Amino acid sequence: MPGGSAARFLFLMKHIIILGDGMADLPVERLGGKTLLQYAHKPIMDQLAKEGRCGRLITVPEGFPPGSEVANTAILGYDLNKVYEGRGPLEAASIGYEMADDDFAIRCNIITLEDGKIITHNGGNLETEDARVLIDYLNENLAKPINEREGCERVKFITGIQYRHLLVIKGGNKHIVCAPPHDHPNEPWRPLLVKAESVVSDSVADTRRLSAQQTADLLNDLILRSQELLAKHPYNLAKAAKGERQANSIWPWSGGYRPSMETLMQQYPQVKSGTVISAVDLIQGIGKYAGLRIVKVPGATGLANTNYEGKAQAAIDALEHDDFVFVHVEASDEAGHDGDLELKLKTIEYLDQRLIAPIYNKVKDQDVCIAVLPDHLTPVEQRIHVGQPVPFLIWHKDIEADSVQQYDEVSCVTGSFGLLKLDEFMKTFMSL
Repeated sequence: MPGGSAARFLFLMKHIIILGDGMADLPVERLGGKTLLQYAHKPIMDQLAKEGRCGRLITVPEGFPPGSEVANTAILGYDLNKVYEGRGPLEAASIGYEMADDDFAIRCNIITLEDGKIITHNGGNLETEDARVLIDYLNENLAKPINEREGCERVKFITGIQYRHLLVIKGGNKHIVCAPPHDHPNEPWRPLLVKAESVVSDSVADTRRLSAQQTADLLNDLILRSQELLAKHPYNLAKAAKGERQANSIWPWSGGYRPSMETLMQQYPQVKSGTVISAVDLIQGIGKYAGLRIVKVPGATGLANTNYEGKAQAAIDALEHDDFVFVHVEASDEAGHDGDLELKLKTIEYLDQRLIAPIYNKVKDQDVCIAVLPDHLTPVEQRIHVGQPVPFLIWHKDIEADSVQQYDEVSCVTGSFGLLKLDEFMKTFMSL
């Protein structure tokens, strides 16, 4: 093919990433030593792996936490050392909160505490409608002005989705150490309270901001006061009367300042326009900074009961006019954090048959390149994120297949892409 025609073909190829959050796992004795991807019935993923090419990807740079904010940003080709500011600013972008230069935005879960321990990171699967009432209640009682003369608030809570919310501190300092609640199930919560970084360089001092210790003290005070307030709220009193899990504490973590990110269009000439499809504020926020159009699908919940078919159709529709589509499904991650083996298996099978299958059947004869991968491991027996390499597959109708016969953590070790690191995946994917 002449050079000009090859270049033209390159720009005609469309790309879609389908990401099953936390889908990868470790061998499970109850499954005969297989991982969930090895055990699950997932004929479409296996077909794509057999007809495509596979490999593994390091999604978490050294020194970074193995969180979705890190892994998904890396998968999209960004250098975390240049753009990382935590989840808070990304979720602020999704919610529509425009951060000021002196804002500090931090993710704020509403969680369940019992007997001095973190029981669940999700407040007993808190629904957004109930959460909004609780967030309004916290704002009424905890939001405070910087001083009597200034009208702006030092602290304010902003409602997100389900248990995932935002806390903004005017002049807050990001040099603190927070414990992600999903990484500490059934652990005592008091030792996990916010701490200032042990060493903070003088170069990061900013007269507009609180010190790191002042910020940590403020956040811990808010945590303790939220527990007193939420225990008395009618929502939790009703839950307690029924013997159900209460949404009885806030838990802030992963905060930062407003990030500076180039769009995907600036980084990859193949991308003229793109779409992100997710039920999660974090992923929508990454998409917004990446210049992608955000599509919110009715019935998309972030759980196993999400609208898989609606997300599949939204992706098919997006491919009609966009060059790049990123479809994110949270369900496997949530099932992993809950330690629910059967549910996590179902989420993998639902992803395969209810989302990947209709997309593949629609585009299999078109110039569309499909990638399937998780962002990190969420082992069902550990219930936390693990930063090991994840398996990936890349398929398009004209690709030369390698020897991999099915999609899982073990099979992909022998894939022809080998072991890629961070932005190497996106560069490889977009070059096809």
